[in-house]
Amino acid sequence: MTRPEPPPGRRTRGGRSRREGRAAEWLAAAFLMAKGYRILGFRLKAPFGEIDLLAAKGPVLAVVEVKRRATLEAALTAVSPEQQARLRAAGQALARGRPSLSGLELRLDMVALAPRRFPRHVRGLTSRE
Repeated sequence: MTRPEPPPGRRTRGGRSRREGRAAEWLAAAFLMAKGYRILGFRLKAPFGEIDLLAAKGPVLAVVEVKRRATLEAALTAVSPEQQARLRAAGQALARGRPSLSGLELRLDMVALAPRRFPRHVRGLTSRE
């Protein structure tokens, strides 16, 4: 059984979105490295979801969600409490599976990006319930 062809233009938009997302992750990684973070991984698959960036600085292991939107304000509000819970669980599962990460304090961070705006790093993302 074959899949039906996507509507015209859909495949192009999907590829463009994927490329823009990866470019945003690289920009966020460079921004964090300039702030002294070590990037430990990109797009890491974990039991509860995918982690955009895994970074470490001092005693902190940061699970970093990268959001690129048309405005910085939209990017800053783009992570739901449910997504935050999934990301925390994914980070915990990943850390449990890597002995080298034991002893580090797990923290959920976000890097928000928007065109012609300086990136914003939010440390210790908390739910807005």
